[in-house]
Amino acid sequence: MTDIAVIGGGLVGLATAMALAERGAGVTVLEAEDRLATHQSGHNSGVIHSGLYYKPGSLKARLCVEGARALWSFCEEEGIATLRCGKLVVATQEEELPRLDELERRGQANGLKGLRRLQSEEIREVEPHAAGIAALHVPETGIVDYPAVARAYSRLIERHGGKILTKARVSSIRSDGSGLRIETSVGSVTCARLVNCAGLQSDRIARLCGAEPDVRIVPFRGEYYELVKTDLVRGLIYPVPDPRFPFLGVHLTRMIGGGVEAGPNAVLAFKREGYRWTDISLRDSLSIAGWPGVWALAGRFWRIGAYEVWRSLVKSAFVRDLQRLVPEIRLEDVHRSGAGVRAQAVERNGALVDDFRIVETDRAVHVLNAPSPGATASMAIGRTVADMSPLLGK
Repeated sequence: MTDIAVIGGGLVGLATAMALAERGAGVTVLEAEDRLATHQSGHNSGVIHSGLYYKPGSLKARLCVEGARALWSFCEEEGIATLRCGKLVVATQEEELPRLDELERRGQANGLKGLRRLQSEEIREVEPHAAGIAALHVPETGIVDYPAVARAYSRLIERHGGKILTKARVSSIRSDGSGLRIETSVGSVTCARLVNCAGLQSDRIARLCGAEPDVRIVPFRGEYYELVKTDLVRGLIYPVPDPRFPFLGVHLTRMIGGGVEAGPNAVLAFKREGYRWTDISLRDSLSIAGWPGVWALAGRFWRIGAYEVWRSLVKSAFVRDLQRLVPEIRLEDVHRSGAGVRAQAVERNGALVDDFRIVETDRAVHVLNAPSPGATASMAIGRTVADMSPLLGK
């Protein structure tokens, strides 16, 4: 019997297991796939976010800022390559200027250092090929190899006596005397406490525990392009986000391996691990269609959703949005690359859950919403979860 089972071998699950193992708990990580960091943790753009976007005082703001600083230190200690390349958030239209003002206010309130407002003529001092009417320079943003971070987390878990089981897909969870019995594809695991960090499957794991989460995980696929002319981008170039929608819009990101990624867009996926249009799951599609919040969401955002689908299917539409930020990009300068799937929690009324959502139930803690900046905040999320009362047996 293990003290605590952590379901999910992504960055949040591994960071939580690491925090618990460092405190002396016996920990077993259960990962459904044959390797760690397979989904959100291994398909993101590799950004260490600064905490610029998030509402001051929110869990997301606090844990992103705390987690970013912890992650920078961790990577230095573990010899993981990072680059503090900075981010430029560029306004290209007058109507975006008040939103840029709000971002600057939030960044200052969240304690970011070195924020600098740029006028049009100053933009090219930071990014010589970018264009806009104003911008915000965020020097604390950087990039990292998140799969390497996941491997380092796993080494430390095992160093502190923890176990990691892959191919351990969970099929049932039931009370077993004073603990829980978890049936997996590699056998039974019994534990005193459980942490649900299952990401795209987190609501289903919560229901297996007997909880009834007030959200449904809805998968949104983000598709990337690779920029051939890498000299057009020094660091990260982002648009000013629309506050009505949780996604940041297509942007340009230098990768730790040297390339430049463009994207992602955001289209509804018909499979929770659906990285292509042809990936369709009847079970997942019915889950989406059967949740009232999805229809309420579609009613509010169908125009934006239709445009995201258009931009997914028509390369020229994608490139036009990139040209707003870097006018020199041409159609032949970008090639289709990979994709990721965001586990977005949607409430019954159609509201997209904006903040991290961590819920306690009997003998369990459930991380029900931790998309971007979940990777950045993973160490801070892990420490927060490790502090929660069900895990301490209170």
